[in-house]
Amino acid sequence: MRGPDSGAPTRADADRLDQTHGLGTRDRFLLPERLVYLDGNSLGALPAGVPGRVEAVLREEWGQGLIRSWNAVPSGGGDWITLAARVGDRIAPLIGAGTGEVHVGDSTSVSLFKALSAAARARPERRVIVVEPTTFPTDGYVAAGVADLLGLELRWCDPADPLAAVDGDVVVLALTHVDFRTGAMFDLPGITAGAHDAGALVLWDLCHSVGSVPLALDDWGVDLAVGCTYKYLNGGPGAPAFCYVAARHLDALTQPIQGWMGAVDPFLMGPTYAPAEGIRRFLSGTPPIVGMLALQDMLALVEEVGMAAVREKSVALTEHAIGLSDELLAPSGVEVASPRDASRRGGHVTLNHPLMREVTAALWEQDVIPDYRDPHGLRIGLSPLSTSFDEVERGLESVREVLARVTT
Repeated sequence: MRGPDSGAPTRADADRLDQTHGLGTRDRFLLPERLVYLDGNSLGALPAGVPGRVEAVLREEWGQGLIRSWNAVPSGGGDWITLAARVGDRIAPLIGAGTGEVHVGDSTSVSLFKALSAAARARPERRVIVVEPTTFPTDGYVAAGVADLLGLELRWCDPADPLAAVDGDVVVLALTHVDFRTGAMFDLPGITAGAHDAGALVLWDLCHSVGSVPLALDDWGVDLAVGCTYKYLNGGPGAPAFCYVAARHLDALTQPIQGWMGAVDPFLMGPTYAPAEGIRRFLSGTPPIVGMLALQDMLALVEEVGMAAVREKSVALTEHAIGLSDELLAPSGVEVASPRDASRRGGHVTLNHPLMREVTAALWEQDVIPDYRDPHGLRIGLSPLSTSFDEVERGLESVREVLARVTT
């Protein structure tokens, strides 16, 4: 943003934006007063209500209810047995899914393995899995593992044109919606439709878009998706991930980790596995109860604000960061690696310079917390509900100061 006369950013710009686009939600998070936190797309800030909620669960539901808390109790607590389904149904509107299409309870890697295996086994006459080479490493690793396990071919596609690699041999195309390095966003509905035209299924990784970018998976015809809850959904370190399976596929797909909680009758305890109907067939073992309960406050806040307002704030934050970078950092050779078109950009901005690894380390020592990703990328993670425009400005001013120091 520019000052009225000098062309340089002014503190008034940030103050004005915080007044007009701030959403009034920053005080709903526990953040150190002087810390500049620009890494919300790696680990979201702590919602203020979570410590009390988790303590109540530990002291009352576990401490007093004990095994009884797996069932519904008169006080309103417990009912752990249905928690995975209830949390999944609260995540569903954030991704444009319907009731009974979202499973919560595994890590992202396990969710990806389940979903990719289920997709790859759905059409045994097709023998190729397609992945793009710049995806988050886990996605490529899991895809390679599934291909090896099932005797399939792993094919790398061109990120600029992933559909060029999709032909009649491809069973599933697996892509990350928002690139973890640059924030560049694939045309999810267009690519999904193109892959379907070739007869392939599509699996989307939503880790860097859920809670930041509005999604409409049902309307867009998506087959499967996975995503984490510790970034823009602020579920905390190791928070359980989710898996989406379109309702039209639920009766046909089978996942490979057949556990007792996904059986049609978990308490029958028989020797033969029969999958439950619906999304519950994607359950395996006992889900992480405390981790799912820690999500409740953030889900409630997103429901209160609405994804349209969240996206509006996200776009304004990223535009502000790009404008500040152009003014403050471009003279030092910093380049914006993220798309400048907001419709092609997720919720973070990456700034490239050969010394950004050293800059990031120095910033952390002075309580300015961005992230670093090779090659040469300082990543500004802008969590719409907890990040202020003033924080972005102070952070990028610190980047300028540190960059000047390390280059002299």
